[in-house]
Amino acid sequence: MAAPPARARSDYDYLIKLLLIGDSGVGKSCLLLRFSDGSFTTSFITTIGIDFKIRTIDLDGKRIKLQIWDTAGQERFRTITTAYYRGAMGILLVYDVTDESSFNNIKNWIRNIEQHASDNVNKILVGNKADMDESKRAVPTSKGQALADEYGIKFFETSAKTNLNVEQVFFSIARDIKQRLSETDANAEDRGIRINNPNQAAGEGQAAARSSCCGGT
Repeated sequence: MAAPPARARSDYDYLIKLLLIGDSGVGKSCLLLRFSDGSFTTSFITTIGIDFKIRTIDLDGKRIKLQIWDTAGQERFRTITTAYYRGAMGILLVYDVTDESSFNNIKNWIRNIEQHASDNVNKILVGNKADMDESKRAVPTSKGQALADEYGIKFFETSAKTNLNVEQVFFSIARDIKQRLSETDANAEDRGIRINNPNQAAGEGQAAARSSCCGGT
């Protein structure tokens, strides 16, 4: 029998790249693991440089392939991760509701976004570890909402442990990005991959892989 033809890249309508940023230990890796694999670990996960997961979701009648990059929060890795800001279409800013310093540092992460990311990148603020006892909470919900309002972005409190709002966060930012892409459909090929041109999609995917491998310029 003849070999079947190579499968066309037709299993999704949009490819969306998301970036998780925030201080070390706020639970970025746990959020990603919960969303991508439906699992949770109590072990502390230290991300070295960059890691990523892929999950395809159905959203408003479209197949959305999410490529979610998890960045290391440690200061010494920030020079590595800045190259990944440029291709991001959405950024999740994560802090730990029991760690006020991680919340205060969100403004520093916002400055990094303004310096390195695209002007039209979608952002969302995430207060993680909301399952913790209230006696351990250092950042009130109202304070997180006020910061989100200051920057004009959406805000969620989540728990990777109990799966509180994890799906909602990723679906919310994906929906906002899809809406932005559909409104600028003429330029969508610069930001997302459409299935109506498989050859173009393959070329762009290869170019993106080369760029990621080399870390950009």
